[in-house]
Amino acid sequence: MAPSLTTLGKLPVVRCRLLQRYEHQPFVSCLAGLYGCQWRRYQRTQATPGDCCCSKLECASFALLIVTFCLTLVFLYFWSEAQNDYNDFDWFNFGNLGFWFPWSVVLLVIAAAFFSYITLLLLLAVCLLSEGQKLYLHWGHKIGVLVSLAFSILAIAVLSDLCSKEWTTLLLSFQVTAPYLHVGGVLLMTLLSWPIALHFYHINRKVGQALIMGLYLAVLCALYLVPLGMYSPCLKEEGTLGLAPALIGHRGAPMLAPENTLMSFEKAVEAGGEGLETDVTISYDGVPFLMHDHTLRRTTNVQEVFPNRTDAPAAMFTWGELETLNAGAWFLHRDPFSTAWSLSTEDRVQAQNQSVCTFRDFLELASQRGKQVIFDLYRPPKGHPYRDTWITRTLEVIQNESSIHSHQVLWLPSDLRSLVQQLDPDLQHTSASRAPVEELQQNHIVQLNLHYSSMSTEMIIEYAAANISTNLYVISQSWLYSLAWCTGAQSVTTNALQFLNNLSRPLFLMTPDEYNLMWVLTDVVSITIIIIIFIFHWWREQTLAFCSGRKLEHGTYIKFRTDVWSVSSVNILGEPAEPNLATVSEH
Repeated sequence: MAPSLTTLGKLPVVRCRLLQRYEHQPFVSCLAGLYGCQWRRYQRTQATPGDCCCSKLECASFALLIVTFCLTLVFLYFWSEAQNDYNDFDWFNFGNLGFWFPWSVVLLVIAAAFFSYITLLLLLAVCLLSEGQKLYLHWGHKIGVLVSLAFSILAIAVLSDLCSKEWTTLLLSFQVTAPYLHVGGVLLMTLLSWPIALHFYHINRKVGQALIMGLYLAVLCALYLVPLGMYSPCLKEEGTLGLAPALIGHRGAPMLAPENTLMSFEKAVEAGGEGLETDVTISYDGVPFLMHDHTLRRTTNVQEVFPNRTDAPAAMFTWGELETLNAGAWFLHRDPFSTAWSLSTEDRVQAQNQSVCTFRDFLELASQRGKQVIFDLYRPPKGHPYRDTWITRTLEVIQNESSIHSHQVLWLPSDLRSLVQQLDPDLQHTSASRAPVEELQQNHIVQLNLHYSSMSTEMIIEYAAANISTNLYVISQSWLYSLAWCTGAQSVTTNALQFLNNLSRPLFLMTPDEYNLMWVLTDVVSITIIIIIFIFHWWREQTLAFCSGRKLEHGTYIKFRTDVWSVSSVNILGEPAEPNLATVSEH
């Protein structure tokens, strides 16, 4: 004869507590109210053991919730890793909309809000299922899920079209974040093993059991094996990490001063920049000056001084006209990097009064500080007096109007390169195109200036073997700089000199043996915990069914419940029995 509940009461206290299930009515009511928005009308509805946890509509809603969670997570991670290019994105919108606004940050906040909302709903659903409750997602939440899904899909599609290189950035980020993502993913799946095991033993349909376990094990195995396919240049043997890449100030130090102004380049030197990068345009009367855009609208007050020429090419202004413009007030007004607050009162006054900088003044500053310079050179538009002599005019300033040495100049313009080499053979020729080594050597190229998305250890090593260094632009995030460091890049162009110069080692640096130990240990601990959890649930279901006086039939969990145990005698451990020791009920 099967033991009665009285026999169960004589079990050790520890075993009794392992077998008992508590009903958390206030907790469940709160969960259901948040999930179903039925605070007053909600009556707890438990799923019948062996049956589905909800209706077909609610199953579809739960599946949609999972899909939305995955997509919002992908977009949030995608846009978070794109922070290096937020400034370019905001200025792109400025050019199209005509006014400044930090759209990149707004997009990040919206993405984080949607992800947090969907994560909360998913967490509520999992908790309700763990308490054996049926799911009833409120129609308002269903609309919210659809809006979140639509936003994620639309944002991914639009940004993929506008910023296609960001997907390369995303792939690069995995080389730094993958170890941490792996540990986080394994931890999440390990925590999910508790509700998964609970429902696995409650389902009486083998198809349902196979579906749950198949999906769970597929994701789990994929996570366990992900490290086998991971590559990162930051997995290095001890002593093989090279020197940190030299820092080149992108248009100076644009986080600390208005870009392409003398103040910006002075700040770049103070922040430890070993080189200075800029953009050169030639005025209508032949004075080379610094300006990145083809118009003056973004970085000067041209709209106030010359309201009828706001969109005119910068090169069509004379130097006398350019001297009348203010090239610094916009920096404090728009605060493109949200760093203006860090400026001292003296620096704010100085930034407010910056003017357009000549190429000659820029070269003089670099010469006095012993810095290398690299610059883009824009050909003037049609009808400009120097349209066909812009190269020789720029060389005249380097050779005759400044004290800089030619070997300090990294000559980037590709136009008429042979002529330039004849006129000034001491210039350090730099190429912006990735070409075969033989071709680069024929053109006397000593450095490549490439976008960071083309970062490759093999490429950098190949060029370095031919005495061709590699500069990557524009890198302003610590993780990207760490990756460039591990990859072996000789220098990087950056907006964030003051931050990267303080980085003493890559953010992620590990030997292959240390990494293998980390991920194998993580997987082994996870497997052990999951097995223990499944064994525990199996043991509890079997014991509860046995102690109820009935056996499991076809895997169906047989419900039993004791409302109150009141034991007045001493238990087998010789300790006083606790009144109302347990309430054992179906899940």
